[in-house]
Amino acid sequence: MRAVDIIIKKKDKEELTKEEIDFFVQGYAKGTIPDYQAAAWAMAVLLNGMTDQETTDLTLSIANSGEQLDLSSVVPYAVDKHSTGGVGDKTTITVAPIVAACGLPVGKMSGRGLGFSGGTLDKLESIPGYRVNLSTKEFLNQLGKIGIVITGQSMDLAPADGKLYGLRDVTGTVQSIPLIASSVMSKKIAAGAKAILLDVKVGRGAFMRTLEEASELAELMVSIGKLSGRKVIAVLSNMDEPLGCAVGNALELKEAVLALKGLGPEDYLEHCYLLASYMLLLGGKTESLAHGKGLVEEVISNGKAFDKLRELVVAQGGDVSFIDVLGKLPSADQVIKVQSKQAGWIKVIDAKEVGEAAVMLGAGRAKKEDVIDPAVGILVHAKVGDYQEAGEDLFEVHLNDDTHLQEVVEKLIKAVAFSDKPVEKLPLFFKVIES
Repeated sequence: MRAVDIIIKKKDKEELTKEEIDFFVQGYAKGTIPDYQAAAWAMAVLLNGMTDQETTDLTLSIANSGEQLDLSSVVPYAVDKHSTGGVGDKTTITVAPIVAACGLPVGKMSGRGLGFSGGTLDKLESIPGYRVNLSTKEFLNQLGKIGIVITGQSMDLAPADGKLYGLRDVTGTVQSIPLIASSVMSKKIAAGAKAILLDVKVGRGAFMRTLEEASELAELMVSIGKLSGRKVIAVLSNMDEPLGCAVGNALELKEAVLALKGLGPEDYLEHCYLLASYMLLLGGKTESLAHGKGLVEEVISNGKAFDKLRELVVAQGGDVSFIDVLGKLPSADQVIKVQSKQAGWIKVIDAKEVGEAAVMLGAGRAKKEDVIDPAVGILVHAKVGDYQEAGEDLFEVHLNDDTHLQEVVEKLIKAVAFSDKPVEKLPLFFKVIES
């Protein structure tokens, strides 16, 4: 078998066999297939696509390129979730403790933010001492002991994905739906969960800008799950405006913790409750969404969800007093208010513009090596559909360095558009895709 023949076959729009895909992926992971051939193959996939079976075989081959966790050795059943990323999306920090408090273990390997999309690990690192580099042994021990883990991805999990991802980034093949789907699902499968909830973001502040693109990706990932023996549900959610109010690491962490006490923005609470309910449904803890929501509300009201977050923080070495007293979390030296220049109904709050403004403050990374300031960020005081008076607060800018303040303010003003007629609230969710 030769790599060039596999490239030509995909260039000619033919379907690759499992053996051909495995030969190519494992060869690239081991270095016997060079970058230039992998780049040619990735471009052929971008241009000609893959069948669901091809993409599943690709996913499993990537997952098989490294270590695969067997969670059944420590828990009878575990669920996982994945978000395709957005602005103000701190849901893992709220949803995972809720689900674990309901008795369903959650083993989660999360990522860091890059660009305007925030990362769960960066938010949790606002807590002094919180470890995000657990070993496989520590991951399994903690999952078995307290039923919840949120850590970074092990270098031994799906190493072929890391190589392919870096290659796609510099060869113009990032947008390939089969390559995106296999990247996401290979890591989830390698991490060992038998049930996976996918939160696929759609809109201005999402990687997938249109519902058509997001639906194609979600349907493919659900199909991969079915073909690889996993239970998968994909929820397509709106990312035209920021989720909740807080954008920035410590600010988002605070909002996520308050949600575990039933406090916070209505859109954020509703979003988290639905995701948690679907995870409970996937994990067999409930037979209906309505019953699942009842369980969610119960662990919120009796304090078990908040207690589960405390357990998580303690287990991973964090100073839990920063959760108990949220005022101890990092805070910015300055808070500048940005006010509305006109009256009217808000018809746009562009999530991408707000996210990019937060990055300019130091809340995110423009490059992988950038250092994040956990204290800075933006609070969004309005939602699409709200009526705003001239001079009323639209945003709060939390900053430690005013070098880019003028640009940030201009960007935030640009992010908002008004109408002289009433505007409907944006839908939180578009649709749900199940196998």
